[in-house]
Amino acid sequence: MMLKVGVVGTGMIGQDHIRRMTTVLAGVEVAAVTDVDMETAKKVAEGLPGATVHGSGEDLIADPEVEAVVVCSWGPTHEQYVLAAIAAGKQVFCEKPLATTEQACRRIVEAESAAGKRLVQVGYMRRYDEAYRALKAVVDSGRIGTPLMMHCAHRNASVPPHYAADMAITDTAVHEIDMVRWMFGEEIAAVRVLVPRKSRNGGDLQDPLFLILEMAGGALVDVEISVNIRYGYDIRGEVVGEDGTAALGEPSPVAVRAAHQLTAPVPADWRERFLRAYDVELQEWIDSIAGGGAPVGPSAWDGYAAAVVSDAGVAALRGGTRVEVSLMPRPALYEVSR
Repeated sequence: MMLKVGVVGTGMIGQDHIRRMTTVLAGVEVAAVTDVDMETAKKVAEGLPGATVHGSGEDLIADPEVEAVVVCSWGPTHEQYVLAAIAAGKQVFCEKPLATTEQACRRIVEAESAAGKRLVQVGYMRRYDEAYRALKAVVDSGRIGTPLMMHCAHRNASVPPHYAADMAITDTAVHEIDMVRWMFGEEIAAVRVLVPRKSRNGGDLQDPLFLILEMAGGALVDVEISVNIRYGYDIRGEVVGEDGTAALGEPSPVAVRAAHQLTAPVPADWRERFLRAYDVELQEWIDSIAGGGAPVGPSAWDGYAAAVVSDAGVAALRGGTRVEVSLMPRPALYEVSR
């Protein structure tokens, strides 16, 4: 059986997911598309035999031929489409962010809770990366003892001109924010941001930043955020436990020794580094909801929690103070979401 999916948003991410669903993954068919740029949507649909082009996301979601929805539109529109999918009783995979404000995320959590079943999955793909999964397996095994600290680095070669100061937290470090909640199986209690000497490559941006997350269980996580480091896209993570440490391995499968040098390639960007993680993420979502099942990946609660922590991080950056994280009571629907 083929799961018939409608895609809202046919920009870069939407087109990449469509490519993935039509050429890489199994058990799925792209049945409908829409975009605020209708010419782009129509052009994409030309390569999808039998796919319908809809005038709006709401029309696509209402289409009886569409069994599940993938939301890849501009972030501020995510709330309306996720809420429409919940109201229609349809499974929805929403690229991060779940929504752009804490209040919008809360409305989604409340709507899904009222529906009484999980319908929403959020696109935090690091949970599907082979290296991160292996790191979590070591942590969960107890081999290195109780985790005490985690050191992380999130380095971009460069960022586009529209990249604003707050995006270092809300668009970049938010991946670490979700990852450490999943890695340690607990919430983040407080956030601090330290501001080091400014890089000459950052223009008007304060780059880099040093984020400190206090986990509810007492562990500390630091995240170096560098978004104009030039040499490549580099993701690092090391958990320090009572009895040992565990770290992500190098992403390159090969190292070259020649001309008195040892070299290994560094990914150019996030698409190269996490290509396989995106494949696994969507395939597992498709498999989990096939035949009426519920998603088991990052939930609306995870999207909400990431938004609240991100807001706390922005407040900490602007105010130069430690900011505590205050979450609403977790609904029973999400008690086993991670």
